[in-house]
Amino acid sequence: MNALRRLPPRARWGTALGAILVLALLLRLWGIKSGLPYVYDTDEDQHFVPHAIALLGHEGNPNYFDNPPAYSYLLAIVYELYFGGRAALSHAFAVNPTEVWVIARVITAVLGVLAVWLLYLIAQRLFDRRVALLSAALMAVAFLPVFYSKLALNDVPTLVPLEVSLWASAAILRGGRRRYYALAGLGLGVAAATKYTGGIVILPLVAAIWFQDRADRRTLARNTALAAAVAVLAFVICDPYSLLAFTAFKAGLAIQGAESAAASGKLGLTHGSGVLYYLWTATWGVGWVPAIAAVLAIPWLYLRERRLLAFFLPALVVYLLFMGLQGRYFGRWLMPVVPIICILAAYTAIAAADTLASRLPRLALPAALLAGALLCAQGLGYSIHSGLANSRPDTRNIARAWLVAHIPIGTRVVIEPVVPEEWGLDIGHPLATHNGYRWGGFPVLRKNELDGRLALDQGASVTIENYEHLLKPALIPFYEANGFCYVVTGSQQYGRALVDPAAVPQAIAYYRALARDGKLVYESSPYARGAKGVEFNFDWAFDYYPLAYVRPGPMVKIFRLSGGGCANVRS
Repeated sequence: MNALRRLPPRARWGTALGAILVLALLLRLWGIKSGLPYVYDTDEDQHFVPHAIALLGHEGNPNYFDNPPAYSYLLAIVYELYFGGRAALSHAFAVNPTEVWVIARVITAVLGVLAVWLLYLIAQRLFDRRVALLSAALMAVAFLPVFYSKLALNDVPTLVPLEVSLWASAAILRGGRRRYYALAGLGLGVAAATKYTGGIVILPLVAAIWFQDRADRRTLARNTALAAAVAVLAFVICDPYSLLAFTAFKAGLAIQGAESAAASGKLGLTHGSGVLYYLWTATWGVGWVPAIAAVLAIPWLYLRERRLLAFFLPALVVYLLFMGLQGRYFGRWLMPVVPIICILAAYTAIAAADTLASRLPRLALPAALLAGALLCAQGLGYSIHSGLANSRPDTRNIARAWLVAHIPIGTRVVIEPVVPEEWGLDIGHPLATHNGYRWGGFPVLRKNELDGRLALDQGASVTIENYEHLLKPALIPFYEANGFCYVVTGSQQYGRALVDPAAVPQAIAYYRALARDGKLVYESSPYARGAKGVEFNFDWAFDYYPLAYVRPGPMVKIFRLSGGGCANVRS
């Protein structure tokens, strides 16, 4: 401590920021191999890494626009440099997928740390180093950005160009030069090309331009046109096939819009209002104290500096309303405005500490430290818990190991869609069964087009969305008659039915019949012994936020059926 005090002031701030960045990196890398070699997050499994692999050796057309491709392009470049080509990458993905996934996740984690540093620069430009340091500390430990820095998704990578635009817009607000208009447009374009909702930073840019001295309107118009032109150019460079394959691009946008707007098929949504859901997400994704402090910043800025209020508030309100009025909502979709929440919360904390210090000068430093501790405590505690939980084996990996040890190859097993299809294979050493699966394949429930009766297909999987709607008690004897003598269930599926039983009464009856007629032979639990289970929620069932979790994954139950053709099958 004495050595730190002997440092010049600038070095002290740099040391403190360095410590925050190191902490941010450690929290983001802790448990980064969770679940591997199996990827259990459906979006992570299906979107960016597979598309990055597909890009190598092709003309560069992602042939996919539901999500913008900038993050996939970045991964493709890194894979090309690391593996040296498509053939080597494909071989690695087949025999050692963990390596491929870890590279993508580490890139996300590093970008998450870079976002912490950029947030420091934004807050420093708008306020002072104390607000900047506290903003960075909050972002470094807040649960939402920490957890999603461990996955190969585009939410965290979007923060980097988004914050570049915010930083440049902050410079414009403070009277910055023409180059900042170009930089703000660059960040805006790249952010939107990484995640469409990253385009929300256009509102702070508009506010910054609005508050410029409008005496020289011609110069202001040229600068504004420059920002707009660079934004469009940056988007097209990062997503060139938005023009080269415009019809497919427009169709992808339509699909994304339709999926976001439609609540149909999303069994298990636990909140009736998306706006309230995102406000609730802020209380755990960033923290209760920061969420309240961010709200309190609004009247404080109104009294002290209305320009800053206009800079932050429209983006925050418009984003919450736009996303909250969609038919579906997930906590990670709040990410584009998390930097704003962090800055506003830090501003309130420092302002409150300064108010106290003005009356009791001796308490200046303790008050600032207390404000920082209150702001960061919840995020730090839950991020440490996340690191501990995610560093342990996933319940589905544990259940699979039990199946490998106890269920012979070729046995027919019903496996709910809580795992990827690769889960039924031996990665790197595919077994030569009749359909390529270790346990006889994943049965698919379908209706015969002629008579409407249910039948089974092997070698594919139903979607996570329609599975519960296909269940009925009659399936139990149907499984037994077809030799499917084991049923693997997971709470990420049956939990959806339990929180909305009126929507799928047949699924509820099916699970009751399964518990009655089947024998529970194995259970893999994510909870601490004696802990009460967590009710299904589309965030907490997948990010394992509650402290009841001691490891990642759903509750996995394996039932043995004994009727019909399963009566004589050896256990």
